[in-house]
Amino acid sequence: MTDPRFIKLSELLTSYSMKLKEGDVVLIDLMDTPDEMGVELIRAARRLGAIPLLDIRHSKLVREVQRETTLEQVQLQCEIELERMKKVNAYVAIRGSENSCELSDIPSDKQVIYSKVMRPVLDQRVNETRWVVLRWPTPSMAQSASMSTEAFEKFYFDVCTLDYAKMSLAMDPLVDLMNKTDRVRLIAPDTDISFSIAGLPAIKCNGLRNIPDGEVYTAPVKDSVNGKISYNTPTIYGGMHFEKITLTVKEGKIIEAVSVNDTLTKRLNEILNTDAGARYFGEFALGVNPYILNPMCDILFDEKISGSIHFTPGASYSVAFNGNKSAVHWDMVLIQRPEWGGGEIWFDDVLIRKDGIFIPGTLQGLNPENLV
Repeated sequence: MTDPRFIKLSELLTSYSMKLKEGDVVLIDLMDTPDEMGVELIRAARRLGAIPLLDIRHSKLVREVQRETTLEQVQLQCEIELERMKKVNAYVAIRGSENSCELSDIPSDKQVIYSKVMRPVLDQRVNETRWVVLRWPTPSMAQSASMSTEAFEKFYFDVCTLDYAKMSLAMDPLVDLMNKTDRVRLIAPDTDISFSIAGLPAIKCNGLRNIPDGEVYTAPVKDSVNGKISYNTPTIYGGMHFEKITLTVKEGKIIEAVSVNDTLTKRLNEILNTDAGARYFGEFALGVNPYILNPMCDILFDEKISGSIHFTPGASYSVAFNGNKSAVHWDMVLIQRPEWGGGEIWFDDVLIRKDGIFIPGTLQGLNPENLV
């Protein structure tokens, strides 16, 4: 018997997030996800008159393919997947894994080849389809969140099916304010960094692209960033777990990058040396999801943490394009609630958020008590 939560989530993804309609072609891309969820997505898409295509992956097999991949192999894969992506109107990906570090021993040079060559497929999906991506709850995710499996599953479905329409309306005043803002300053322990967002649009993320959702993002003017930022949450990139990343920035470029030990610092800098754009920033965002309070090393959750920001080395999105291109897009998260050390966000010398709570009256609809 299908879990009714699968049906509710499938209906949200197809009707609200992707807005499927008669004749749409939708690619359903599943990795380590129960067949029952795939069945409900196919049924929900067909009820709306859409044509479902299916792609099934397994993380262990993905690891084996990438571990000894060649440039020729990845070029062929890109050619095939790009042609398919050009034929779809919508895309949904669900990723589950019993081991979040399954890909950690893929050699860094292979990861670089894969991310660079496959970038056109990602660009086509992001820029030309109505897409939504999400994780699938697993015991390893529950462990990362320090929760029992049952409790985490309840949390997952609560946060993934919250009232995103209500959140969307509450985001509008923040979007308007960011669109009028020039200078931003972020202050937190071991962090004082400033930059401009003038002329770059603010975009609200309200359940249409990521589930769970809850952020408003833009991009910094590429060469305007100066100062230092210390991220107080762990992060995983390319299957490797990083802690306490600190970046020093001058005229937009990351001139120093350190992590918690020499091994991680070396790997961090290898990633930032992937290409010229990897040492510049492509995104600045404020997280507002009231249900997500602590990091679990899953960026689809962590970047939405209530009272957080993420400031992202690498590529900027086309809808808020600051000129920075890169194979890297690494969302690093800083939580500014009191239990994480606190912090402040200033827009044009006006205090906008302190210790995770919005100050101006027009923005208080985004405070946690008003979103749950």
